[in-house]
Amino acid sequence: MRRFLLFFLLATISQTQSSQVQTALMANVPGRKTASLNGAWHIVVDPLESGLNAGYYLNHKPKDKRELVEYDFEASETLSVPGDWNTQKEKLLFYEGSVWYEKSFSYSRREHTRVFVYLGAVNYLARIYVNGEAVGEHEGGFTPFDFEVTKVLHDGDNFLVIEASNQRRDDAVPALHTDWWNYGGITRDVVLIETPETFIRDYWIQLAKGSRDQIGGWVQLDGDHRPQQPVAIEIPEAGIKTSAITDAQGRATFHVPAKLQLWSPQDPKLYDVRISYGDDVVHDSIGFRTIETRGPQILLNGEPIFLRGISLHEEAPIRGGRAYSVEDAQTLLGWAKELGCNFVRLAHYPHNENEIRLADRMGLLVWSEIPVYWDIAWKSPAALANARAQLRDMIARDHNRAAVILWSLSNETPVDPDRLAFLRTLAEDARRLDPTRLITSAMNRVEDDGADRHVLKDPIGEFLDVLGLNEYYGWYYGRPEDADRQTWTSAYDKPLIISEFGGDAAYGRHGDVATRWTEEYQASIFVHQRNMVKKIPHLAGLSPWLLMDFRSPRRPLPGIQDYYNRKGLLSNMGQRKQAFSVLQNFYRELHEHEPPLK
Repeated sequence: MRRFLLFFLLATISQTQSSQVQTALMANVPGRKTASLNGAWHIVVDPLESGLNAGYYLNHKPKDKRELVEYDFEASETLSVPGDWNTQKEKLLFYEGSVWYEKSFSYSRREHTRVFVYLGAVNYLARIYVNGEAVGEHEGGFTPFDFEVTKVLHDGDNFLVIEASNQRRDDAVPALHTDWWNYGGITRDVVLIETPETFIRDYWIQLAKGSRDQIGGWVQLDGDHRPQQPVAIEIPEAGIKTSAITDAQGRATFHVPAKLQLWSPQDPKLYDVRISYGDDVVHDSIGFRTIETRGPQILLNGEPIFLRGISLHEEAPIRGGRAYSVEDAQTLLGWAKELGCNFVRLAHYPHNENEIRLADRMGLLVWSEIPVYWDIAWKSPAALANARAQLRDMIARDHNRAAVILWSLSNETPVDPDRLAFLRTLAEDARRLDPTRLITSAMNRVEDDGADRHVLKDPIGEFLDVLGLNEYYGWYYGRPEDADRQTWTSAYDKPLIISEFGGDAAYGRHGDVATRWTEEYQASIFVHQRNMVKKIPHLAGLSPWLLMDFRSPRRPLPGIQDYYNRKGLLSNMGQRKQAFSVLQNFYRELHEHEPPLK
């Protein structure tokens, strides 16, 4: 009984300690001095979530043969990190709950150095312990986070324990109902980051809003916040070398003229940017471009652009499960380029950084989204705080990536006053955090204005820059050919993107164009959607649903879906369906008739 009370007390203390507020996200982890903790981690599956009270985070070993300890990481099975648990072990395919991860490692302490543990993503709730000490807690399955561990690391042997829980909740973001697989676990990289005692935590280096020849930005230090500290910013290829002085909060702002080759899909130019403070030097590859709207047009570098896009989930091609690697990104975005895309909608949550950075290099414009999906607990302060944190961290990680042009606040949410207030707060946050990019949402609430005429009047359109419209003529309503008669308008003089359309087809399943689930039926949807979108005045872009089949527990139909959403233009094994060629040919036609960007 005494032992139970001790563990209960420790767990209570741990919960209190681990709820500390996360500091601002550290920028550009690939440009830092890091040590990978990826690889095999020992695990304990904890469906009753008893590990917190049992003290799993202590990684306790019996002192003698009499002591009762009811877990043993060293004797337990392992999972690969990064990776989801669902596809690594068949018994965990549908599992929702807690899994405890443990990793032992060696570290040599160095004077005047700080150390942080950085995790690319853990779905959904993560509690982090180093050598039995609680160092932090994070909620949200798709955004990165870091915690300082300098004082709890030992010189020599150490262990890191992480409790990961993918348990769904009605006040979470996303909430209980989604249409993708709830992959659990440590799904992205885990690294230790070494920094000087005072270091460059974050920076913003982009073209000043409304300018193509002025760079405006800031650098944020972490550590000694004495004012009047010099920070240097250099872009050698552009002949730029400037400095700025920090204020009392450790922030240095600067503004400098620049003659730059602008980033575009045709020529995704990136510059080596060097930021330095004392001994801390960070290099980054940054592109410079402008993005704005003019009436119903989207302007890239001052010129109208049509977004030839595709939507995709963060689903690994061929092997299945959560995508995370450079190779996954190369395959997925390579398929998008083959399709003829200059744009990808990364649905319905922030994707891994490998995809964003590769899009930067490949010249693919990006729509990045937080998982405010379908219905959320709109009145819950906790849900709003969670959504705001995910938006903040999505922007913080990628605010120097030229490829990202759209921050999306939500997908297919109901028209409701509480939802309006919720999303208005997110829109205000997005504009404050990043005044240079555009804000959008994917909507599906329209009003009919007579037979076959539809008007997008969703009230959130008032505070968006670009309107996303999801519509599924030929699949969830009507027949494919019905799309030919439909006309679409908007109550707002703003750019409109058809952000979803499509239908399911199992690869290799054939029939006539009237037979559902066949490649022919899916291709017919795309043929008639092509006819429809040509008539939409001032349409700014498309991102059909979607590039590749992905797992969904809502799709059980045996022999056809088998727990996959089959709306992909490619199967999950990378096999091309007939609709792939239909969209590819349409994009070639559009590309041949569009003027080149200057």
